[in-house]
Parts: sequence; C-alpha cells; structure tokens
Amino acid sequence: MSAIPQPLEQVLKERFRLSAFRLGQKPILEDILAGKDVLAVLPTGGGKSLCFQLPSLVQNKLVVVVSPLIALMKDQVGSLTRLGIPAGCLHSGQSEDEKLGVFRRISQGGSFILYLSPERVQKDGFSRWITKTGGAPLNQMRPIALFAIDEAHCISQWGHDFREEYGLLKILKEIRPDVPILALTASATPIVLRDVEKRLGLTSPARHVHGFYRPNLYYQVETCDDENVKMRYLKQAVEQTPTGRVIVYGGTRKSVEAVARTLSRYYPGVDYYHAGLSPGARTKAQESYEKGESRILVATNAFGMGIDHPDVRLVVHYHMPANIDALYQEMGRAGRDGQHSTCLMLYSKKDKGLQSFFITQSDAAAEIKKLRWNTLDALVNYAEGGECRHAGILTYYHDSQRIEACGHCDTCDPPSPRKIQEPARSGEQFSSEIPTRASKKKKAKKAAIAAEESFDGVQRERLAALKEWRKLKAKELDVAAFMVFSDKTLRDLAERNPRSREALREVYGIGEQKLEAFGTDLLAELARGP
Repeated sequence: MSAIPQPLEQVLKERFRLSAFRLGQKPILEDILAGKDVLAVLPTGGGKSLCFQLPSLVQNKLVVVVSPLIALMKDQVGSLTRLGIPAGCLHSGQSEDEKLGVFRRISQGGSFILYLSPERVQKDGFSRWITKTGGAPLNQMRPIALFAIDEAHCISQWGHDFREEYGLLKILKEIRPDVPILALTASATPIVLRDVEKRLGLTSPARHVHGFYRPNLYYQVETCDDENVKMRYLKQAVEQTPTGRVIVYGGTRKSVEAVARTLSRYYPGVDYYHAGLSPGARTKAQESYEKGESRILVATNAFGMGIDHPDVRLVVHYHMPANIDALYQEMGRAGRDGQHSTCLMLYSKKDKGLQSFFITQSDAAAEIKKLRWNTLDALVNYAEGGECRHAGILTYYHDSQRIEACGHCDTCDPPSPRKIQEPARSGEQFSSEIPTRASKKKKAKKAAIAAEESFDGVQRERLAALKEWRKLKAKELDVAAFMVFSDKTLRDLAERNPRSREALREVYGIGEQKLEAFGTDLLAELARGP
C-alpha cells in the first residue's frame, strides 16, 4: 500500500468541509487507496460520491466517473467547483471548445475528477486517450487513481434498471487492468452484486453493504380496494404533510397525468413528469420542482436518479413498483436531511397485474423473466407481510446492520402521528379520472383482521407458532421473513391446517417453488402443533 500524503479526515475537513465520515465511507476509501476493486452499496443520500471524489485529492491523480445522467454530472461538477476541487464533465450538450477546455485542464496533471457517460467509454478515442500512447507499457500510461461507476446496478440484467450501454463497461478493465474500479449503487441484492462483479471483470473485489437502515423514515403500506380509496389516502397524505416536498410515483404515464389533474383541483403547486414528455417539458417540470415552484410532483420512475432534495417529506407509491429495489430506491428520496418523513405504498391486487403485464411483454430471456417474477412476488409478500418493514429491508439486502424491530413503521408503531391515517369515506368518485384495470374486490387488511378475529383458540395458537417458525426459518436462511411466507399465507395455513403436500398446494401463496423449499419443514411444524 502506497503512503497516504494526508490523513483522510484532514482531507475531508479541509477540502470537503465535512466534520466526519458517514457510515461505510472510510472502509470503502481505505480499500480503494490500497488499490483494490470495490463493490459498494450505500443508500440514496448516503454519501456515495465522496467515495470516488476524495481519492483524486489524496493521490493527486485523475479519477474517471461513469455517470448515466448529464444533469447529475453537471450538478456534481458545480458542487465540486464551489469547493475549489478540480472537476469537469464531457457530454453531448457541450461545444467542442468546452470539451477541449476540459482536456486542457486534465493535461496540466494532478487531481481532477472527470464525469462522462457510459457511451463515451465505448468510443475508440477514449481508449487511446486513457492509455495516453497506444501500446505503451503500463508505467508510461496516463496516471489514473480510479474508475468509478455510479448507479452500477444498471450493469446487471438481474437488476431493476438494466442498461445495455452499462453492460459493456468491462472494457475499462481490459484497457487499464492496473486501475482499480469502484462500482457504486444505492440498492443491489447479492445476486446483482455477483453479476456486476462478473460483468466488470473485477479482481477479488472488497464488498461493502451499508446504510440501508433509514431511522428517520416511517414505512407504511395500505391495501386499497379501488382507485377511490387510493385517492382518498393520497389526499390524506398530502394534508398530513403541509410542509416540504412531495413525490407521488405512478405506474404508467396515463395514470401519472390523471393523478396530477385530480390533485391540482385540491392543491396548488402540482406538476407531473414522465419519459413521454418532450425534453423541454421534462426540463421545465424538473426545474420548477427544484426551485420550489411546484411542491407536489407526480411521476413515473423516469424521475429521480440523481435528484437530491433534502426536504422531501412524503413519498407515495400510488401504484406498486416492479420490485423491492425500485421501491427502496424511490422511498430513499425522502428525508435526506435526516428529518422525519413518511413513505407510503398504496397496494392493490391489480397493481400486480400491471407489473405482470410489463414482465410478459418484455423481450428479456426466460431466466431473467423468472427472476423478475420472483422479485415481484417478494414485493407482494413485503406488502402483505407482518414483520418490521425496516428489518425486512435490511435482511433482504444483507446489510451489515440488522434489527428485530425499528419502532417507526406501520407494523412496529401503528399509532404514530407520522402514519397516514385512514381517510373518511366520501361521496367523491375518482375512478373516472384514474385509469383502472380489472381487480379482485377484496379489502385485504380488513378481511385479515376479520379472519383473525374469527379464529378459535387453537387456530390462534397455530398462527402464533407458524409466525415463530417463519422467524426462525428466515434467520436460518438469512432472508427477510416475507421472503419465506406472507402473513396472508400463514393465516390460510392456520385456518386450513393442511397435512399433506397436496393440501399445501391449495394454500394461498404456496406454489411449486415454495412447496419444494419449505413443504417438508412446514408439514413437520403443523404436525407438532394443535
């Protein structure tokens, strides 16, 4: 390991004007400075950018950052420039003179942080420039401290936001095997991390998974029978959040526009954003939100990457997203200033139908579609589950920190003033405004309460035993309890008390995979019970 000119803390304070490292940052930096490849998962707002910015100053070399969004590049370059840290970006919106100006500054040597798109990395000119002189030995090549790949989950076909151009970034290791690579993301499961490692050609990378626990966020899921219930909950959520920004995520462009129209009848400062808008309209909507001219933004998942507003007090998923990765990343845009904020998902069975449609219409390979079905099922189980929501998230991602109960989700603290209260029924009808799809008309939460209240003493005892069995099984496998079975499945088991594999097939939520994985143990547990 080469000598470090200054202690990391000294560089942090003098150049970044920060008093201390955040959780996970220092171990990541130490591995980078030791020349190791690194896979790092830090939460949205957890200080990922410092992990690739600081090494440039410590080693007095160029750091190349691959970033997916021009707006994000420009924002980070602006922040670094204000701190007096040399930085620049290359993108399609620049003039040739602006690009040449960036190259001239880099040619002066020393510390510089260069942002560019994954597409630019694929160009022959980049390979020639990054090696300085084609065919020269490594010790004569351009001095580079690090290649950093932001939003690295985009590399993996198993991830929730795969991008073809990201999948070709292995070229970095091929042209400069001497330069360590830092792959960073805010959300990635162990499967995604393994795929990222393979696709980038990383060499025995150090892994750091930190910070999925967000103690200032209140997680809540509400089961809604129809669009009228959803809109009443959404209005109630806005009224309980009189200050700060609000983001509402919808599943389709059409629904986003319809929800925004409805909300604008009741509240000022409502706008919407989706990929179907013209570039000018998207820019206008984003700038209006950033300036505070609009307080409530209704959007598809096209909005959010690179957006860093500290005062988002409410994030509502009007429709269930595709998987837990998308849910967590979008919820993570709330409360970045550490203040109390609420994340509400409005869940209905028909939302699963929309995501199922997206999967079936996809051109992805069969094995990828299978994984997407599994991750969608995991999100449904999370919505229907009864364990601590934060604890489930931490286990799902194999975070280094684990908890039993958070004390600030709808499972752990139902009376919390941060919880969005059930709205009173009204005669207003919203269904004509909001696109709907066919649904099974069940009020799941009320039905669940009614079912448990109707249980006799033996069934209640059986349900308690099944919940304990699920908890222990989840710990044994190091998975979230909702990945084993949802509460709804356990209630059906407690009521039916099946004693054969054929009988288990009739239970809600038990398909062939779950039957194969848990059938024998489950039958043994039921045989021990009342």
